Amino acid sequence: MNKYIILFAALLLSISVEAQMKNQRYVYETFRGTRIVNGHSIETLHAGEMEMIISHRFGRLNGGGYELFGLDQSTIRLGLDYGVLNWINIGIGRSSLGKEFDGFVKLQLLRQSVQGQNGSPVSITAFSSAAYKTLKSSDPERPLAWQNRLAFTHQVYIARKFSDRFALQLMPTIVHYNLIELASQENDLLALGVAGKYQISKNLALTSEYYYALPSTLPDGRKNVFSLGFDINTGSHVFQLHLTNTDGMIEKQFIGETTGDWLNGDIHFGFNMVRTFKLKGRRY
Repeated sequence: MNKYIILFAALLLSISVEAQMKNQRYVYETFRGTRIVNGHSIETLHAGEMEMIISHRFGRLNGGGYELFGLDQSTIRLGLDYGVLNWINIGIGRSSLGKEFDGFVKLQLLRQSVQGQNGSPVSITAFSSAAYKTLKSSDPERPLAWQNRLAFTHQVYIARKFSDRFALQLMPTIVHYNLIELASQENDLLALGVAGKYQISKNLALTSEYYYALPSTLPDGRKNVFSLGFDINTGSHVFQLHLTNTDGMIEKQFIGETTGDWLNGDIHFGFNMVRTFKLKGRRY
C-alpha cells in the first residue's frame, strides 16, 4: 500500500514541477550580447543562430604620436559562434596574437526567474575552451611538441539582472597551461572575474570587466586585466568599443598573459563588431 502512495505522490510532484516550469517566467538580456568586453557573458545564442565576431585591439596609447597612439599596430581575432540548442553554444576562432586557434563550448545551466516567482535568483552558464598556439618556436633547433602548445580554460558565469539598467556577473576561472616558462610557476592559474553593465539608453550601455588572478599562480611580470567598454546596439549589429590593458582576446591570453599597466598608460583601444545570422528556425 505504501509503495502506491509513494508512486502517487511522486506523480503529483512531477505534474506540479512540470506545471511550474511551464508557467515560469525568466529574465532575458541580462547582457546585450554573448561578450562583455574581452570575456563571455552568461548569454547564449538561440538554436540555429550564428554569430560572426571581428575583434581588434590596437597598440598602446602611450606609444605617442609616432605610433599614432597605438593605431599603427593591431591584433585581430575572427570568430564564429553557433547555437546548437538554446542552451548549448559552440565556437571557433583564430587570433593573430600567438597565431592561436581556439574553440569552446558554452552551456546555459540556470536562468534567472522574474521577481516574485519561485525560481532562481541568478543565471548560471558554464564555459570550457581550448587554445592551440601555432607561432613558430624562437629556436628552430628546439621545436615545441604539439601538446605543449595547448592551454585550457574552464569558467562558471554567475549573473544577476538587478534592474532594466544594471547587471552584475562573477566568473570563477581556472586556466591550465601545458607548458610554463619557469619551473617555479604553476601550470594552473586561478582567477576570479567580475563584470558589470549599466544601460544608459535603449541602445547604449556602459560595461566593465576585471579579472583578479591569485598572486601565487600569476607569473612574474603579468598583470590583472581591467577593461571599460561601450555597447552600441544597431539592431542586427552590436558594436563594442573598449579601453583595456591587454591585446589578448581569448581567455588564456587576457587572464594570464597580460603585461600592460593602466597606471603606466599601457592602454589599448579596441572594438568587437558582432553580426548575428539566423540559419534555421524562426526569428526571435
